[in-house]
Amino acid sequence: MTDPSPRYADFLGTWVLVPESCDFEQGEPPREGAYVIGERGENLRFEIRWTDRDGKADAAVFEAPADGTPQAFAGGDLADALKVEVVSARDVRKSASYKGKERMITQLQLDDTAAAMRVTQVVIFPDGGHLANVSIYRRAA
Repeated sequence: MTDPSPRYADFLGTWVLVPESCDFEQGEPPREGAYVIGERGENLRFEIRWTDRDGKADAAVFEAPADGTPQAFAGGDLADALKVEVVSARDVRKSASYKGKERMITQLQLDDTAAAMRVTQVVIFPDGGHLANVSIYRRAA
C-alpha cells in the first residue's frame, strides 16, 4: 500500500506568470516570472523567479515544513521567521514575521481544475496598514 498524496500535491510543479493578470498596490509587476513548488524531505520548497520591467532577473528560494511551524529565517529587520500552512487541497499560506509580529502573508489558491494558481501577497506595515499584490500563474506544460 502506498502513502496517500499530501494535501498540497496539486501545487507541486512549475507555474508561469500571466503578466497581464498582475494587480499590484506595491511596486511594479514583473515582465515575466515563474513559481516552482517542490518537496525536499519533509519541507515544501518554493523557488520564485522573475524578470522586472527593466529586464533584470532575480530569484528567491526558501523551504519549510508544511505544518504551520515557524522556522528561523535570516531576513534581517524584515523577517526572522517563516511558516507554511496547508489550509486545504486548494489553499496554501506562507507568512513571514519579525519578533512574533506578522509582516507578510502570501496565499496560494488553486482554481477548480488545478491549472491556475492565484497568488495574493499582503505586506503588513508596523502601523497596521497593508498593501496587496495579486497575480495569476498557469501550470507549465
